[in-house]
Amino acid sequence: MKAVKTHTALRQQGFTLIEVMIVVAILGILATLVVVNVAGNTDKALVTATKSDLQSIKQALDLYKLDNYRYPSTEQGLEALVVKPDTARNWPEGGYLSKVPLDKWDNPYVYISPGANGPFDLYSLGGDGAEGGEGMGADISIHDL
Repeated sequence: MKAVKTHTALRQQGFTLIEVMIVVAILGILATLVVVNVAGNTDKALVTATKSDLQSIKQALDLYKLDNYRYPSTEQGLEALVVKPDTARNWPEGGYLSKVPLDKWDNPYVYISPGANGPFDLYSLGGDGAEGGEGMGADISIHDL
């Protein structure tokens, strides 16, 4: 004998169109919230990572000065931390940095020695890659940390 399905059993076999639309709308709202929160934090993460790089470069410059009694000149630049300059008296094997770093926007850091604000100026041009700027395009200086 065949089993007879009742009207109630047939009705509960799937989702209604309205239920599916509500789930899709909720997923859309959640996706929007995630994208908005992640997009805003990406810029902050780039600035934070650049500040960390500036601190690391400053430490390497300070070690260079301890070994050589002065900071590299502007002409020598940050390359003096990677490749031994002719004027270096003491030089650790492997140098002070493994490579000349770029900021998180793939622009070179600006190094000037002697600096206007101390023995050297070290800064990133920020997200816009140009002097000055505001917001994410603002310069990030070692003196501001």
